[in-house]
Amino acid sequence: MLKIIHSADIHLGSKMEARLPREKVLERRQEVRATFGRMLEFARKEEVRAIILAGDVFDSDRPLKKDKEFFYTAVRSFPEIDFLYLRGNHDGGGAYTETPENLKTFSDKWQTYSYGEADVTGLEINPGNAISMYSTLELKHERLNIVTLHGQIGDRSGADKVNIKALKNKNIDYLALGHIHSRSENKLDDRGRYAYSGCLEGRGFDETGEKGFVLLEIDGKINTKFVPFAVRKIEEVCVDITGAENPYDAYLKIKPHIGCGKKDMVRVILKGETDMDGETLGEEVENYLSREYYFVSVKVHTRRRYDIARYEGDITLKGEFIRTVLECSEYSDEEKQQIISFGIKALTGGEVE
Repeated sequence: MLKIIHSADIHLGSKMEARLPREKVLERRQEVRATFGRMLEFARKEEVRAIILAGDVFDSDRPLKKDKEFFYTAVRSFPEIDFLYLRGNHDGGGAYTETPENLKTFSDKWQTYSYGEADVTGLEINPGNAISMYSTLELKHERLNIVTLHGQIGDRSGADKVNIKALKNKNIDYLALGHIHSRSENKLDDRGRYAYSGCLEGRGFDETGEKGFVLLEIDGKINTKFVPFAVRKIEEVCVDITGAENPYDAYLKIKPHIGCGKKDMVRVILKGETDMDGETLGEEVENYLSREYYFVSVKVHTRRRYDIARYEGDITLKGEFIRTVLECSEYSDEEKQQIISFGIKALTGGEVE
């Protein structure tokens, strides 16, 4: 059985999550390198013949020297595996600087590498070929055809774009894509399907969920299996803390909603109504959670709750406003609370969200 890995968007040298402290930025960069190395060990153990790198191995056109040394040393250290490296929009410049025998690269014209009954064909999209590339793709009907590209799928052609409609009925069995950092797989046409492997390690809170790579097992047909492989999971949860009396009470409401472990990164978005000050609430909840997870970010999107009864007998403009709203039958109790909250903020010079 032939085995090929589909991976993409490694982003060696990435800046990482903006709020991470410096020491954790350095640690996470090392973890990204280590996860890539572990994937190669997995490939060796599973006797994988080739690894498709569908763009953005590096985070920039001018990679750090240590990241380039790491990557090319890794390639040379696994001579039994071919690395099929197609540059993406991040590493389109100076990424190809060494040429180990087992490093196979692509260009602005279609290039094919053959392994048993399968062909791997790829092209690096640029403004010059973004329109014509679809008409120049020729694949043999009798072969199992894997095509690799880097870009955003859609129904339009262009740089960094992959026109899915233009790839239908082209004898593609599996379209290995890079650029989108979440794993997904869908039907291309009656014969094939397309997939994003997602990134290997999430780097920030815009890259939540399981991260890893796709293992292709080829024996008369192509079977796919997603392999979760990241060191850390990144999770974002939204929790309504209405009714919480203090930050610790809010923390107790939040805990059951978090599904990841102590080595993972968590962003918590607080919603609902509360009497607590938003700034101190966020800091205190973050302090409670930070003891239990690798990194925590708390965003406070709550509404300030006001004691309406306190203003009912008030002869001021605020009191008159509150009574007027309470007597209105057009709004629900919840809507009245929101209107009063916004009105009091406006009348007292506070910021209205």
